Amino acid sequence: MVEASNFIEEFINEDLASGKVTKIHTRFPPEPNGYLHIGHCKAITIDFGVAKKYEGLCNLRMDDTNPAKEDTEYVDAIKEDIHWLGFDWGDRFYYGSDYFEKDYEYAVELINKGLAYVCELTPDQMDEYRGDLTHPAISPWRDRPIEENLDLFERMKNGEFPDGKYTLRAKIDLASGNFWMRDPVIYRIKHMHHHRHGNKWCIYPTYDFAHPIQDAIEGITHSLCSLEFEIHRPLYNWVVENVSVPHTPRQIEFARLNITNTVLSKRFLRSMVESGTVDGWDDPRMPTLCGLRRRGYTGASILDFCSRVGVAKANSLVDIRLMEACIRDELNESAPRRIAVLDPIKVVIDNYPADKSETFEVPNHPQHPELGTRALPFTREIYIDAEDFAEVPPPKFFRLKPDGEVRLMGAYIIKCGEIIKNEDGSIKEIHVTADLETGCGIPVDGRKIKGTIHWLSAANTIDADVMLYDNLLTLEDPSKLPEDKEYTDYLNPESVIKKSSCKLELSLVDAKPGDKFQFVRTGYFCKDTKNNNTFNRIVTLKDGYKPAK
Repeated sequence: MVEASNFIEEFINEDLASGKVTKIHTRFPPEPNGYLHIGHCKAITIDFGVAKKYEGLCNLRMDDTNPAKEDTEYVDAIKEDIHWLGFDWGDRFYYGSDYFEKDYEYAVELINKGLAYVCELTPDQMDEYRGDLTHPAISPWRDRPIEENLDLFERMKNGEFPDGKYTLRAKIDLASGNFWMRDPVIYRIKHMHHHRHGNKWCIYPTYDFAHPIQDAIEGITHSLCSLEFEIHRPLYNWVVENVSVPHTPRQIEFARLNITNTVLSKRFLRSMVESGTVDGWDDPRMPTLCGLRRRGYTGASILDFCSRVGVAKANSLVDIRLMEACIRDELNESAPRRIAVLDPIKVVIDNYPADKSETFEVPNHPQHPELGTRALPFTREIYIDAEDFAEVPPPKFFRLKPDGEVRLMGAYIIKCGEIIKNEDGSIKEIHVTADLETGCGIPVDGRKIKGTIHWLSAANTIDADVMLYDNLLTLEDPSKLPEDKEYTDYLNPESVIKKSSCKLELSLVDAKPGDKFQFVRTGYFCKDTKNNNTFNRIVTLKDGYKPAK
C-alpha cells in the first residue's frame, strides 16, 4: 500500500484496500477555450501525480462539449504546457465530443426510464420557478408522456427548433435542498459550429451530464476535481447510477489554488488579451503557463510551488511570493552570473591610460567553480548603474558619492572627482581616479571600503532592452473585489517597466531565447522568446517572504 500524504490518497488507499479498484486511473479534462494557467497546474499535478505515484494511468481529455470559443489553437497549447511540466498521457488522448453519440443514447435511456423530460421553460422562467428552501421548484412539463419526450428530443437533435425553445431536464427532485438536483438541464439546443463536428449536432449535453459519462466510459476510478464541484457530486453519482455505463468512478474534490494579486478567471484573462492590455496569452505578466514560461519560470519551479502549497480541502489564499521563492531557489543554484547595467552612467578613470586594456577573471557561478570563469575587460571608460551614485547621498550610502571611495567589483578602488552634466542638469559623465594598487580585490591597509558596485567596460558591451515585470494587479485578495469595482480598476501601472539601451556584458550576445542568468546585484533574467535582444526579469534577488512554520 502506498503511504498517503493527503486526504485524496487516503480515499484511494481505502478503495484499494476494499477491493473496489485494483488499478488507479485518473484524468485531466481541460476546456479548450483558453490557455492553461497556474490554477490548472495544481489540478494537473494532482491528476497526473496521483496516477504516477500509484503506477496507474492518467488520460488527457479535452472538454469540448460546449462549442463556444473552443479552438484547436488551445488544444495544441494545452498539450505543450502539460509536456513542459513533465507529464505525458501516452496514447490516452480523448475529446469529450468523442462521446456525443453515447451521451445522446444515455439521454434517451433516461427518457425511457421516466427519468428525463423535455421542458419548455425559458431560462428566465426557470429562475422564476426555481423555488427556495421552503418552496419546491416547478415545471409544468414534468409529467409529459415518455413517447412525447422521445419525439421532441429526436426533433431537437434533428434541428427542428430554435435555440432556447426546449431543454432536456433530468427528473430527480424539485424539492431537493441541493438546487443542482432540482431537475437540472442536461441538454440544450445550440445551433453552433463545433470545432471537430462542424454542424452535425445542434444539441449539446451539459458538463454535469457529459462528464460522469465520459469518466465511466474511460474507466476512470477517481474523478479528481476542484471544490466548487462538491455540490455537484450528488448529480454526478445520480447520472452514473441511472444510465448503463460500464464503470462507477468516484468523485473527490480538492481546494482550488488562489494566489495573491492574481485572477485566474479565463474570462478576465481573455478580456486582457482581447483588449490589448497585455501582449497576448503569453505576456510575462499573465498567470498562464505559457506566460510564466516566457517570463523565465521553469516547469520544475512550478511543480515545486504546487508541492509546497499541498492538497487541501478548504480554499485559502497563497502568497505569490512563495512561487517567486521557488524559482529564485532554483536559479540561485543553476543560473550563470552575468553583469548588466540597467541605468548606465559613464565613468572616466582619469589616471588610467586611454590606450590600455586589461581583463579580470570572474566566476560564472561563485558556488560552482566547475563552471569556470570568464574574462571581463577593463578600460579607461566604464559604465556604472545610476542607483550606485548619489550626488546628495542619504545616510549610510556606501556607494559612489562626491569625494567618496568605492570598490569596483573584482577590480580597483575608485574615488569620485569631477561630475560633468548636460544642459538639462542630467549627469553626462563622472570622472574618478583609481588606486591602481588595489586590483582584483586586493585590500589596502588602514582603509575600509564598505561599498562594492558592478561595472562594465564602455567599449565591451551590448545594448538591450530589459523588461522589469511585477504583479498585474494591485488587489491583494481578488476574492474581495468591491461590488462597485472591476478587476481592471486594480491594474498595476508599474506591472512592466521597460528599460531601453541597457548595457549588458558582451558574452550575452550569444544568449539564446529562454536562456536564464543572474544579473549580478540586480535579479534573475531570461532572454525573451519573442522579441530579439530583450531580457525579462523573472524575479528579484531577494524578498522578505518567509514561509509559515
